[in-house]
Amino acid sequence: MDLCRTLLFVPGNRPRMLDRAPRAGADVIVVDLEDAVPAGEKREARRLVRSLLPSLAGGPAAVYVRLNNIHTGLARGDLMDVVRPGLAGVVHPKTDQPQDLRDLDVLLREAEVRNRVRPGDVAVIPLIETPRAILRCHDIARATDRVAALSLGGEDYTAELGVPRSDEALAYARGVIVTVAAALGVPAVDTPCPAIDDERGLAREAKLARSMGFRGKYVIHPDHVALVNRVFSPGADQIAASRRIVDAARRAEKQRKGSVALDGMMIDAPVVERARRLLAMADRISGRSA
Repeated sequence: MDLCRTLLFVPGNRPRMLDRAPRAGADVIVVDLEDAVPAGEKREARRLVRSLLPSLAGGPAAVYVRLNNIHTGLARGDLMDVVRPGLAGVVHPKTDQPQDLRDLDVLLREAEVRNRVRPGDVAVIPLIETPRAILRCHDIARATDRVAALSLGGEDYTAELGVPRSDEALAYARGVIVTVAAALGVPAVDTPCPAIDDERGLAREAKLARSMGFRGKYVIHPDHVALVNRVFSPGADQIAASRRIVDAARRAEKQRKGSVALDGMMIDAPVVERARRLLAMADRISGRSA
């Protein structure tokens, strides 16, 4: 996933909301067939998503669909309807064990073949939402090579802990997810902020997540997108500083030095790599805006 600053959940049974979603500016649109859709409307929601997928996928945002969990008996029907050209991937909720993704991989391949999508093209983002899943996070992430990111569902996780949702309650789970994601070279996506009108709380959560190593955050309202995008985008001062670091490293390389001092700080390989990654992200954001 080149950019995943914001992943906007949109109910799969709400055509007006789906129509407006591409204009929100999110990097990823996640059409929800799970919690946001009542049981009696799930079949119709699948058909609606299938019909709207070409227009949704025609915009700059990648389009994912949050399926119903593999154990509900609904996942196969979801996939047969929504796996079509233009679908970037699926979000699998309540992923508890590696076998969940292995079973999902089989169903995805069936849906791809049936609907003329190249096998392996549809990516997967597992939602880690339980203590059991946290303990198995590394094995879950390695269960299929379709995994494009790891993500946290904070409400279910804290409910199983038996405590209110808080930064303290989520600290360990967040730490595990960013560590496993970094080890495997995929982005980590933070849980959504449930308060729609609390801009200050949203900004605080997003800044905390970014400081821990998350690359983006789920959002549940279009009004959250611009703020979260800003938090997860490099600032002008960071870009300028990173360019100076990379330039200093180039000069040091020409002089056959392994490290160099810049503004009283020692610049070595990890610092240079971090600066290069930041500049690469800035370029991707600039290209998307263009």
